[in-house]
Amino acid sequence: MTNYVPSGFGVRLVHKTTILCWLQNGCFIYLYVCFAKTGEKLRLVIKMSSKRPFRLKRSKKKMAKALEQHYVEQLEKSVSDLVVFKELDTNLNFIKNIFGDCADLVTRTLDIEGNPRIRAAVLYIDELVNKELIHNFVIRPLMECRAYGEHKESNLKDRVHDSLINAGEIKPTSEMKKVVDGILSGDSIVLIDGLDQVFVIGSKGWQTKGIDEPRSEAVVRGSREGLSETIAFSWGMIRRRLKDPNLRIQLFTLGKRTQTAVSLLYIEGLTDYNLVKEVTSRIQGIEIDGVLESGYIEEFIQDQTWTPFPQVQNTERPDAVVGHLLEGKVAILVDGSPHALIAPAVFTQFYYSPEDYYERYLISSFLRFVRLISLFIALMLPALYISFVSFHPEMIPSKLAIAIAAGRSPVPFPPIIEALGMELSVEILREASVRIPGPIGPTIGIVGALVIGNAAVEAGLVSPAMVIVVGLTTISSYANPSYNAAISVRLLRFPLMFLAAVFGLYGVMIGLLIMTLHLVQLRSFGVPYMAPYAPFSWKNLRDSLIRVPWNKMDQRPSIYSVQDKSREQQEGKG
Repeated sequence: MTNYVPSGFGVRLVHKTTILCWLQNGCFIYLYVCFAKTGEKLRLVIKMSSKRPFRLKRSKKKMAKALEQHYVEQLEKSVSDLVVFKELDTNLNFIKNIFGDCADLVTRTLDIEGNPRIRAAVLYIDELVNKELIHNFVIRPLMECRAYGEHKESNLKDRVHDSLINAGEIKPTSEMKKVVDGILSGDSIVLIDGLDQVFVIGSKGWQTKGIDEPRSEAVVRGSREGLSETIAFSWGMIRRRLKDPNLRIQLFTLGKRTQTAVSLLYIEGLTDYNLVKEVTSRIQGIEIDGVLESGYIEEFIQDQTWTPFPQVQNTERPDAVVGHLLEGKVAILVDGSPHALIAPAVFTQFYYSPEDYYERYLISSFLRFVRLISLFIALMLPALYISFVSFHPEMIPSKLAIAIAAGRSPVPFPPIIEALGMELSVEILREASVRIPGPIGPTIGIVGALVIGNAAVEAGLVSPAMVIVVGLTTISSYANPSYNAAISVRLLRFPLMFLAAVFGLYGVMIGLLIMTLHLVQLRSFGVPYMAPYAPFSWKNLRDSLIRVPWNKMDQRPSIYSVQDKSREQQEGKG
């Protein structure tokens, strides 16, 4: 091994944990030789020096990451390659060594009556299982059974599987990795001395929160149910609304440490196969040690990262998920999060509400028009005010210009400073109102904005017109039914304000052109983000700025390349 080390450098054989400790303490360690196995310990040939060799340009951080990755792979490989032992004590010791000193790992040993008695053990993690199921249908039948004849491996295995354990879900396995994964997933494990197989019992039963109405997607008319943080409950709410045997649910496990369950939902025969394949590929390509919320997956699978516009929609409403599935889209659910991801997504759908499809089409169309006006006000009003007051006062009617000038006479700051101060104050109050617990949060936010605005006007720091502009802008931003789309508008408001302060209306138009060009080139899983307007499609305008009656929407949107374009029931199809 020393032949790989340049002359003049010392060589030592050290354990991998020692190297990780050195790296954490800031030592300069440079790797020269590949991993070599000596007995049961993994060792490395390393070099310690104060100078970095010319050929070696890997940073200390990258080396630490590579070593940790190798360590995780080795640990997973050791578990994956192992099979269940026949000796009960060996299996118990191995499982306990993997979990370490875990206070929530329950191990219940017992004897199965017979000639001779057979030792067994039941393992599960406390608070992840249904204890009543384990006590009454797993442990009690094993302890109270009266075996007949001698215990043989074949008949004992069949008898435990067929008659002793009275659980609905039972899976025999001989792989140690499935045993460990089952314990971490809320299943209980039955080990029997003398058997080279383990019984994995489906006993998941952790505590869950009740079904509540989504706070960010409240409606006047429609369902009051929101998706659950438990993925299986969310499946049930979707299945209850979509009684279609073609509904498919694919399950993935993401996060090397969290082992989070992620599911992909789509309707077979309706959703484009290429879309399902692409989404599956992107999900499987995620490499991360933990997934705690659906936002992790959203950032990984979106087409473009450096954009303020969301390319994947999230919703807490099961009826909204079913509506998107019927349009040929896919839904992604993450265990531990009530937010479902909808893909692909286009710009206009972020301004739709589920209530639009429950009210009559005239009312729905009017509400969509109101939201469009609110979008324009929330994005453009502060920039237009700054540009008119600073560069184009001749475009303001005379009486209004005199009133604005009279209000601005005691203000010592230019319009851009006024607008930035008021907008930042409103954003701080908005964020504070969200963090304040209880129903007093929104009240404090509104009262605080009024008090601060009134005090600022009386002190001569801002003009009354600026308070009106900021108030209208803030109210208009709340009209957006999608929270993440509303945040995008709030962010883009500030660059437009700066452009208006420097170039006037010319700068505002330049900003709008750049924004439009950016929106046109965006894609969401291959679907143009500005569809059906770019590219333009007459057929898909029936559910865009306005909504036509349901009897006129007999075709699904063609922009999603659905396999079944008709919404109506065809003869000969169930």
